[in-house]
Amino acid sequence: MPLSTPAPILSGVPGSFAHGVFVERHPKLVERVLDAVPFGPCERAAIERLLVESTSGVLEPLTENTADRDRWRVWGAGLYGRPWGEAPFLWAESFFYRKLLEATGYFGTGAWRGIDVFASFKNAELTGKTVEDQLSTVAAHTGSAVEDRRDRLLTSALWGNRADLGFQLTSAPISTGSSRVLVDDSAVLWSVLDAAANPAVSLIADNAAGELVPDLVLVDHLLTTGLAAQVVIWVKPHPYYVSDATMSDVVDTIGFLRTSPHRAAAAIGQRLHGAMAAGDLKVRTHDFFCAPLPFTAMPGDLASEFRDTAITVLKGDLNYRRLVGDLHWPATTPFAETANYFPSPLIAARTLKSDVVVGLTAAQVDELDAAESQWRTSGEHAVIQAWSPAAR
Repeated sequence: MPLSTPAPILSGVPGSFAHGVFVERHPKLVERVLDAVPFGPCERAAIERLLVESTSGVLEPLTENTADRDRWRVWGAGLYGRPWGEAPFLWAESFFYRKLLEATGYFGTGAWRGIDVFASFKNAELTGKTVEDQLSTVAAHTGSAVEDRRDRLLTSALWGNRADLGFQLTSAPISTGSSRVLVDDSAVLWSVLDAAANPAVSLIADNAAGELVPDLVLVDHLLTTGLAAQVVIWVKPHPYYVSDATMSDVVDTIGFLRTSPHRAAAAIGQRLHGAMAAGDLKVRTHDFFCAPLPFTAMPGDLASEFRDTAITVLKGDLNYRRLVGDLHWPATTPFAETANYFPSPLIAARTLKSDVVVGLTAAQVDELDAAESQWRTSGEHAVIQAWSPAAR
């Protein structure tokens, strides 16, 4: 990171995107959760109290006796007792979802222990039109030249990041097109893999279902073509933001692909199943992926995992915010200045659904500002940005 960094984005500035998440998106989310899951009076009351606290109250620490309670007390030092809106957006949004798990008894000792309250949403998307359309196009890619196919699959994985169930609660319908990819450094991914012998690839996943499906199709392509000798997919250790992928989501999605009526998709599912059995495809997790911290605070054991990989593909908006810092960066800040601490070469593939973006030209920013006031958060635009030590 540069020695001089901007101020953090706060969650309570009226009219800001971050403020809208708390006063518009979270109430809609709570309404959907209470409608979808048959919670009892205690859980319902706790969820409703959280909504009131997060929109008009002060930050209260976790009360349950969990393994991460003390960590959250440290992470929130100086914030507890203050209004939620005074907390950094990344921290406050993460804490909201952690407190939602507390309210639903996810880490408790009762019958709701370990229940993913978002599972029904993710399962509905997995069997819905978005994924059906994705599977219908899989066969169309199989006859393409390798270079063309890999670019198409990476693009599909990029736009799969639209499948963010939290974002969809308050977003308008969006369209995509190649002109909306503001930065395309995808050639760096292929050059790193082409130059390496038996390269290992890490993929930091974001959302389940409609994003995880094209991610897994891309992973299958990397393995079956020999572009990667091994792929490690990093997922959340437990439910986090609405549609964030966990191990159970990976298992469910591979099983879904294996039983697909689309023959090409079923073959991909079967190969992925075999790749996991052979150890060529691994799924890993770490508590840090559910921490309210930027990746600059990555613990040493996790950093060493990425240091041993040829390249990391980082997916999604939240991971991007954690990578570059959820700060008031000028959009023209070079991407390398915000990502050059990462332990391995890196590709960040993300659709724009929050305020933070770096690596654009001044001309791009002027054009976007003139054409669309909400271009940073509308989901209409995307970036594929690369950093590699060789590019220093």
